[in-house]
Amino acid sequence: MTAKIASIVFTPMSVTVKSDDKYDREPAENAQLRASHGIAGDRKAGHHPKRHLNIMSAERLDELSGEGFQTAPGRMGEQLILAGIDVDALQPGDRLRLGTDAIIVINEPRTGCEKFEAIQGQHPSVVQGRLGMMASVIASGTIAVGDPVSVEPVPTLQGFQ
Repeated sequence: MTAKIASIVFTPMSVTVKSDDKYDREPAENAQLRASHGIAGDRKAGHHPKRHLNIMSAERLDELSGEGFQTAPGRMGEQLILAGIDVDALQPGDRLRLGTDAIIVINEPRTGCEKFEAIQGQHPSVVQGRLGMMASVIASGTIAVGDPVSVEPVPTLQGFQ
């Protein structure tokens, strides 16, 4: 199976009051990723350089759904769901091409927060290592549900190994 974008959700700028019982994410068929920023129009974007995007794998969400977690798009706090790639196995520094032009770099595993516990009714520690990754956008581009996802080689400096 070719890896692809299965879902895109984000919190629009029009959301001014955060809900206590859900992540205020809305689905989108496509989105503009902006380098050094995140999803254009997302309230979360541009605030933390290593946390532009929360990404998870569709297969992991299926597994967590079987354990009783709410896993509809955005309910685990993720913004992008990728199918056909084990997001939890990615390492910091790995790069993913999303669609034609956008490139993201993996920064760190997601750990969950108090809001996760309020929404899911379980402490984030029960899903430690299974919440996906935090990533930064390093090359801008438009992405859409169904777009291909591929691991990009990390550039090396000439003369260095």
